[in-house]
Formats: sequence, C-alpha cells, structure tokens
Amino acid sequence: MIRRLLLSSVALCCASLSAGADEVPAPEPAVAAPAAPTAGDDEDGYLIRNGDGSVLLRPHGFVQLDGVAFTGSHEVGMKIFRKFASASHMRPVIAEMGGKNPAYVTALADLDQAAEGVARSAFGLSGEKCSACSVVHVDRRIETEFLDLLRNKTQAMKIGTPEDRAAFIGPVIDEAAVERFEAIVRSARQVGRIVHGGNRVRTGPLARGLFVEPTIVADLPCEHWLNREEVFLPFLSVQVFERLEYALALGNSVNYGLTAGLYSADPDDIEIFKTKAQAGVLYVNRRSGATTGAWPGYQSFCGWKGSGVDGKGGLGPWTIPRYMREQSLTVMHAQ
Repeated sequence: MIRRLLLSSVALCCASLSAGADEVPAPEPAVAAPAAPTAGDDEDGYLIRNGDGSVLLRPHGFVQLDGVAFTGSHEVGMKIFRKFASASHMRPVIAEMGGKNPAYVTALADLDQAAEGVARSAFGLSGEKCSACSVVHVDRRIETEFLDLLRNKTQAMKIGTPEDRAAFIGPVIDEAAVERFEAIVRSARQVGRIVHGGNRVRTGPLARGLFVEPTIVADLPCEHWLNREEVFLPFLSVQVFERLEYALALGNSVNYGLTAGLYSADPDDIEIFKTKAQAGVLYVNRRSGATTGAWPGYQSFCGWKGSGVDGKGGLGPWTIPRYMREQSLTVMHAQ
C-alpha cells in the first residue's frame, strides 16, 4: 500500500483505509498547518487537509508524502500533479477535478422525465458538486415544451435551510460564491435570456443567508465561457440542436469529461450517445438525475480528460487498488 498519503475528502479516506493505511487524525479544517509529517515522525498513515491546495504547493510541502488524493478544481489539481512530477521521482496523484457535465434531450424523450432529471442534477446540493448538470442540449423541435416543464420543476424546488425537510435547495458555501453567482448572472444577461431565477434571495427569513435562486439561462452563444467552464453553482445553460451528433461534439469540446446524460426512446440515439460521449460516467433516461447520483459498487466514478489523471475511477473495481503499490517477490531456497 501507499504509506503516507494526503487526502482531501471522506470518500478518498475510506478507500485508503480499505487498502490498509493507518489513520492519523488531522481535525483542523484549514490548510495553515504543515501538511506533511514532521521530521522524525516514522508512523504510517494519512493526513486530511481541506483548503486551496497552497500547503502542497509550497517548496517543501510534499517532501515526506508517498502520494496525494485530491478532490477539487482542475486548476489546483493540475498544479499538484505538475509539482509532484517535477520532483526526483514521480509519486501517485489521484485527482478528481470537477466537470462540465452535459445532458441531451431528443425529440423522442419522455420530457417530464427529462425535465425532472435535469433539474435535480443541476440544482441539487445548490449545484456545488462535481457531477452537477450545467448544460442541457435540447432538440429544437421540443425546446419550448421542455423549457416550460423545466421551469415548472425548478419553481417547485423549495429553497430553505437543512432543518426544513421540504427544502431541496440550500445555501451556497460562502459570500464569495454568492458574488460569483451574481457576476455569472450579469454575464449571462448580456448575451442570453434568463428563463428562471437569477437573483439572490433578499426577502423573508432567508434574506440574511447565502441563498440564491436556481437559475436557467437560454440563448447563450455555444462558445460562451459559461458553456465551457465549471461554475459550481445552481446555474444551467440551455442549448438547442438540430442533430444529436452536433450537440455531442459541442459537449465533448470542453476540457472536462466526468459525467453525461441522455434522454431518448430511440435505440439509435442511445447507441450514438454510448459511442460518442466523452465522459467516464454515462446515464440514459434517469429521472432521479441526468448526470448525478453514482452508486458505489454499481457505477464507477471516473473522470476523463481534465476531470481525472489516470483513466481509473472510484466506486468501482479500481477504488482500492489505486491506493496500493504492486510488488513482486521471489525467494530462492537452497536445495
């Protein structure tokens, strides 16, 4: 197994423990404390650190580590990967680095199913998850009907605190996220059309919190940065297409490749999607979520392209082996 490992999420910790690592608790939520073990500390185990990755990027921030398991942005993940690659020898970097996860809705889709699945994936957990659906490509022939259904599904999602069991959408993580949301909406309004939302909640008991409306925007140019970059917020862009192949080409043109979803009753559409979609996790006709909700042991969670680094994912057969090192031992006994 990999002896000293820096981890950044509970899921990664569970996998490393299953592979045989010992636990070294590190309860501090900030990254101010040194990430690597101190000199002379010869205990095996792992360390947990949350933050912006700055500890690892210090000149000696990873000297005593055998590997890193990282969950976060593509930018920070690649900096960590390059930092490790620049050392005297490469050490394992397991990186899960987000996504720009598209869904596709064809003219032969169950539109109620599609609208619910897209809304749940786009706005569940306030859009602050790596597999959130952030772009949905819709066949032009059913655009109006689908948008009406999507708007109705979104309007029915209650915004509230975790104490409210009826609430589906909670607050975003901090004030900086609210400011990013407002900046994104301003950018979208300049060239697109807000179909729903677009505001911070400023009335009622939630006005003092970090609550924003789930936002749907249509008519953004296909090359707009909001169709290409991860925003990690409850924000969904709706794009229209004439042919599914063209929509898939647009969805594949981004740097990410984590999840993707399709809604269609046409076996040919499903085959095209299975063959062409460049993502490690694919869903077809899933009401509970267009691009979200992988089940451990059933759906491996593997990021392609800029969403990962090694072509192997968690939740499946590679989960534990990724935290181990292969070794062959041959012992010859005298006759």
